[in-house]
Amino acid sequence: MNELLESVLADLAAEGDRLEAVVAPLPESSWRLPTPAVGWDVATVVAHLAWTDEAATAAATDKEAWDALVLQALEDPEHAVDQGAAAAAAAPADELLARWRAARGRLAEVLRSYPEDQRIPWYGPPMSATSMATARFMETWAHGLDVYAALGIEPEVSDRVKHVAHLGVRTRDFAFAVHGEPSPAEEFLVSLTAPSGEVWTWGPHDAAQTVTGRAYDFCLLVTQRIHRADTTLVAVGPDADRWLDIAQCFAGPSGEGRPPRG
Repeated sequence: MNELLESVLADLAAEGDRLEAVVAPLPESSWRLPTPAVGWDVATVVAHLAWTDEAATAAATDKEAWDALVLQALEDPEHAVDQGAAAAAAAPADELLARWRAARGRLAEVLRSYPEDQRIPWYGPPMSATSMATARFMETWAHGLDVYAALGIEPEVSDRVKHVAHLGVRTRDFAFAVHGEPSPAEEFLVSLTAPSGEVWTWGPHDAAQTVTGRAYDFCLLVTQRIHRADTTLVAVGPDADRWLDIAQCFAGPSGEGRPPRG
């Protein structure tokens, strides 16, 4: 048994269960409330999560279906995700919820049985089952924040966000590449304080460039749910400072992010 994968899948399930418990009893009208993600209402968010879980399952199990999804994305790289979510969001709320519930349950089964020595193709680099589960956690958590904001609900702040922090650190060079910039030549020390008070670190302790602050803020930043100016994050070194301006842990083009709070 892959203990790390099981740990990520357990946290992914917990995050999904929390979001489902919030949206399941909502009247149809509440599913149409706008979220902070421009053009996306609550239904669009859930539709996107279902669609992406289904895409990940196809990538791991059905080459023909996956190839079709890739070709569809290549036709309109900037809008394919939005279009897929919008089309699915038109369904009644109960159908949409059932679709997402089935999709995330099926994906967990697929990832749990996926060979450890193989990689799952994806829109970015191919990933192990554990990395795919981590990516799905990141998306479920980040999009869940948008839903909670739309409904005026305070999000749960837990150490489960370590998965997002880890992904944010691992995608440092990707963020530079998305902006057409060379990767920094040296590793940074990233030292973040978890919600529980534990300190999480990545990179060499003698690194010349560092990033420090609250882990929750870092996770909000790398998922573009907060403006850098509204975080506790401190960068030492020009490359580390630039990273905090462009950080993103999701595949695809960089978004506009969120404006600073007034």
